[in-house]
Amino acid sequence: MSKQALQYLSENREQLLEKLKTFLSIPSVSTDSVHKQDIKAAADYLEKYLNDIGFDKVEQQDTGGHPLIFAEYSQAGSDAPTALFYGHYDVQPVDPIDQWKSDPFQPEIRDGRLYARGSSDDKGQVFMHLAVFEAYMNSEGKLPINLKVCIEGEEEIGSENLYTVLHDKKEQFDADFAVISDSGMVAENQPTILYGLKGFTGIEINVNGPDHDLHSGMYGGAVRNPIMALNHILTSMKNEDEVVTVDGFYDGVEPLSENERKLIKNVQGENYEESTGVKETVSEKGYTAKEHTMGRPTFEINGMYGGYQGEGTKTIIPSTATAKITCRLVPGQDPETIQELLEKHIHQAAPSGVTVDVKKEKLSAKAYKVEPDNPLIKKAAESYTKAFGKETVYVRMGGSIPVVEWIEDIYNIPIVLLGFGTPDDRLHSPNESFPLDSFDKGMETLVHYWADIKK
Repeated sequence: MSKQALQYLSENREQLLEKLKTFLSIPSVSTDSVHKQDIKAAADYLEKYLNDIGFDKVEQQDTGGHPLIFAEYSQAGSDAPTALFYGHYDVQPVDPIDQWKSDPFQPEIRDGRLYARGSSDDKGQVFMHLAVFEAYMNSEGKLPINLKVCIEGEEEIGSENLYTVLHDKKEQFDADFAVISDSGMVAENQPTILYGLKGFTGIEINVNGPDHDLHSGMYGGAVRNPIMALNHILTSMKNEDEVVTVDGFYDGVEPLSENERKLIKNVQGENYEESTGVKETVSEKGYTAKEHTMGRPTFEINGMYGGYQGEGTKTIIPSTATAKITCRLVPGQDPETIQELLEKHIHQAAPSGVTVDVKKEKLSAKAYKVEPDNPLIKKAAESYTKAFGKETVYVRMGGSIPVVEWIEDIYNIPIVLLGFGTPDDRLHSPNESFPLDSFDKGMETLVHYWADIKK
């Protein structure tokens, strides 16, 4: 059944690329109100494209923020499963613009890559699905399964309205399983099943001492230095073996099974020393760097500031110091519980002479994992291998996608993460790009998947 769709994609490749370039040329930056009309233009583009493809129902929904595109196809029959496809059309800002080698909103092909903001995250991957839907409808006259499409415009600003939409319109978006293409492969041309994502939570620590900066000669030895107090707190929270020393932090953590450790060991992916420039990796005692990144919780200080930051010396005892902390979580850990444990530890570790305030990050997410031998996952791995000609590897990712937790929480359905990005795509950075080889083989993967999932 998929041969005609594959032939359509091959014969119409250049026209499809031009459609993608048009989509990418719309500066749909969700963080900046200057681009409000551009956000609307991107939503309009998707609405028209889905209508042109031939979906039964297409609508642009008001979310209270940026519009969401919903579409539905239900002509595959009652015996066919229904999938929910999720993606996002908003993109990150392009700053610093002077580091781009070409205009971020004038797509350009160089050395087998398509350069543009959103080419990988996530417009390019969203478009691949739409192109495959178009191929099926124009070659077969129908889609292999029933589909619901949810493409939002607020992912890059935390999907602040999406949970409410999915919750309040549960019946409209309900499906048998979900498919998301907003992730990547461990290496270019290495098909990768992402069967788990880490959860996320964070806090901000503010340490307050004197009510103004003090002369360090006149007051040194009489008052507590907030920066020193903050460092004392932070060093009490993780030891040199990369083990978090907050009581209860590991309670409920699911251990890595021997099967999972074998799967992780088989991944020939990124060389951390080469890609990061560090001289050696460090990881939790008893685990490799890949195991820690993919399957164990982490505690990281994302930023610290306080006191004089300018050139030269200013001899003061600063009045305040701040640290921002995030934790990536694994199955068995609850974000709110982790925040409470961190806050309790911080207040217990705080030395005398200062006051400490803890602010909890509002945006949190639980970890997600689906069993690697789930039939939907196995079909995805087989589809990857058909298209790329290589065995598919299985990984868990250190990153977080909040919508995954929300879909699981609201609908309790399996989620298939079919990503085609690569480590060299430079997401959120200047010169974002997407390999045309991934574009072609990714669409072939999707053709096989939608056809095979019904069998």
